[in-house]
Amino acid sequence: GCDSSLNLTSQKATDAVDGIFWSLRDVARVRTHMKQFHSVHNPGSNTHQASASYKPLLKQVVEEICNPDRPDPVDIEHMSSGLTDLLKTGFSMFMKVNRPHPGDHPLLIIFMVGGVSVSEVKMVKDLVATRKPGTQVIVLSSVLLTPHSAVELLFAPDRLQPDAHI
Repeated sequence: GCDSSLNLTSQKATDAVDGIFWSLRDVARVRTHMKQFHSVHNPGSNTHQASASYKPLLKQVVEEICNPDRPDPVDIEHMSSGLTDLLKTGFSMFMKVNRPHPGDHPLLIIFMVGGVSVSEVKMVKDLVATRKPGTQVIVLSSVLLTPHSAVELLFAPDRLQPDAHI
């Protein structure tokens, strides 16, 4: 709502910052139902507060998919794609049948709604190469984000139909 710094008032700046924090709270609220991927902040321990860290959601998801211990992923579901997988999924309601793990397939396709940055694509590529060599990974997205476009999207008045020229 402000086209130049001459028109910037304290109230307009406060409203813009409040809007950003409302957006961040909305994102956090959407993820509260998740059991495993509910936070990107690791607070550390009581004795080592300096060990607090940030771990991106995309990194957490890829690490879980490439986990060699292969526990049943809690927040990730395998989509059935053939008759065998469909039967396994159907019988799992009645009997103890192991569901397919998302990391079982030699091709991993990740689609990021809302955008992905070049550094995130590189992080995914490096993680998969390190943890699950031989797996081909394809990262798709609705838009390739730049630092400038990511900030523009934060300030977009309508986040479902942003007016940012990306």
